[in-house]
Amino acid sequence: MRAARLIRMALLIQSSPGLTAAALARELDVSERTVIRDAQALQEAGIPVRSERGRTGGYSLAPGYRTRLTTLHPTEAETLFLSGLPSALRDLGLSDAADTARLKLTATLLPSVRAAAEASVRRFHLDAPAWFREPSAPELLPELARAVWSDRTVELSYARPGRDGSPPSAVSRVVDPYGLVLKAGTWYVVARLRTGDGNGSGAGAGARDGRDGDWRTYRVDRVTALAPAPGVQEPFVRAAAFDLAAHWEERSHDFARALLRTTVTVRLTARGLRRLPAVVDGAAVEDALASASAPDAAGLVTLDLPAESEEVAFDQLAGLGTDAEVLAPASLRARFRERAHALAALYRPEPKEAEGAEEAETAQRAAGAEGQR
Repeated sequence: MRAARLIRMALLIQSSPGLTAAALARELDVSERTVIRDAQALQEAGIPVRSERGRTGGYSLAPGYRTRLTTLHPTEAETLFLSGLPSALRDLGLSDAADTARLKLTATLLPSVRAAAEASVRRFHLDAPAWFREPSAPELLPELARAVWSDRTVELSYARPGRDGSPPSAVSRVVDPYGLVLKAGTWYVVARLRTGDGNGSGAGAGARDGRDGDWRTYRVDRVTALAPAPGVQEPFVRAAAFDLAAHWEERSHDFARALLRTTVTVRLTARGLRRLPAVVDGAAVEDALASASAPDAAGLVTLDLPAESEEVAFDQLAGLGTDAEVLAPASLRARFRERAHALAALYRPEPKEAEGAEEAETAQRAAGAEGQR
């Protein structure tokens, strides 16, 4: 355990000279005292680690020195070859480049390490898209990915979902695209608004939707057009402290809730309550259960369910059948009533079936009366 940490610390110092004890402690998830002890251990092992005090100080290696600790262990090679997402690379238009890079990396590995890497690819595969949905890459994803790679400010148009069943509205925004995220088969772009009231481009496209520098997350499959931002020639300067993974983890929960623009009041049976997490997204279920009433005399529970729209709520709750009754809004309840009438008409028994059902019911009643004598 300590040997792996020492190797990682030496590589960190080599790749990022000037890291402080506090910064190394955060990277290695240890205390600063442990960092100091590990630096001494590296020095004793012959690695010329230097430490300079002061505001501009930190740890570095002697000028011209490079460690020989970069040889991959078989386990590290296995992990490296598992880190690729074939479907994501294909969506981004990078599959050919990734194949070439893998071939180059494989050629540099020792035979034993190469075998371990190839074995991992044969044994593990990550399928990012969700079940029962045909994955499809958004048409503008490769172009948006190029903008992300080149730090190019863009003007994007997208279809913003309507509220309470209203149709989507077309919106344009000037943004700095910082990164792309693939979540359960759906691509999102994390971007920073340019409204023209700060360090923006002068375009006021996002002024009504936020302030200059605000972070926004957009579904890429809703982006309908993409073009270079008017009047912006130079690449945007990235915020040095921005971490895409940390940002997504922090904001994704709030983003999921922001999509829930409609509230539906529902009465559920005990079975419907158990099945609710299977048909509704996690954030909505969490809020709905928090609002649930105590079961009534018939065991029914009433709750307020957040939903993206009435259309989405209709599709979700239809899967619960008679275990869910929509109480509000009235427009959604009317849609279920229409669906129920349509189903009743569709499955209305034929005259012969109805006649046979009446005869069977009559015979059953007669048998019951005979049994009571």
